[in-house]
Amino acid sequence: MRALRILLVLLVVLGAVFVAADRAAVYFAESEAEDRVVAGGSEGGGSAGRAEISIKGFPFLTQLAASELDRVDVTLTDIRTEAAGRAIRVGEVRAQLRDVKLGSGYSTATAARATGTAVVSYEDLTAAAEKGVTVAYGGDGKVKVTGTVEILGRPISRSVLSTVTRVDGHTIKVRADEVPGEGIPGVEDLVRTRTDFQGDVDGLPKGLELQKIQVTEKGLEIDLNGSNVSLMD
Repeated sequence: MRALRILLVLLVVLGAVFVAADRAAVYFAESEAEDRVVAGGSEGGGSAGRAEISIKGFPFLTQLAASELDRVDVTLTDIRTEAAGRAIRVGEVRAQLRDVKLGSGYSTATAARATGTAVVSYEDLTAAAEKGVTVAYGGDGKVKVTGTVEILGRPISRSVLSTVTRVDGHTIKVRADEVPGEGIPGVEDLVRTRTDFQGDVDGLPKGLELQKIQVTEKGLEIDLNGSNVSLMD
């Protein structure tokens, strides 16, 4: 009986040691991944100013031995883009990556599928618009775009309510629903040159694409979906 109790105690101690070692390995892997995360881009790529990685599943060491992780949660903030054209900066990306395969030497990580949300602030939308144009929340699922045009030599400032739509997996469009002065030859086109624009949502991990767009008081919340998503290159 005494030998059985000793054996049980040893099993508990070994189990605790294994759990502690497993959690320590997770912490180390998360820290290493946070330093090596690469954000994608339409031209030249980009990088995340700060990344938070959370590796799910237990035990981690057996997943690591198989070079495949069940799930990895990623939060990227302050994404800096390097696109040469008109790019719309992404302030935050939260993504859940599943069935993540690790490459040789753990230098790459690719998820079979991923979902998430990207947040684009009105400040970043304004930066992507024409100079002198501002973008703000317009209420009821719309954005308010304000710009100044010259009509007969006089500068006239106008605000319009606009709809934000997805052009494709990487591009969104902002277009005014109605323009003051519609029907007057040339006025609508002139106003739209200031208020209507589109741009690439840049800085997302490669493989993630835009889905549904929701206009909120804090900015755009964009659903993301993708396959073969690269977390590290």
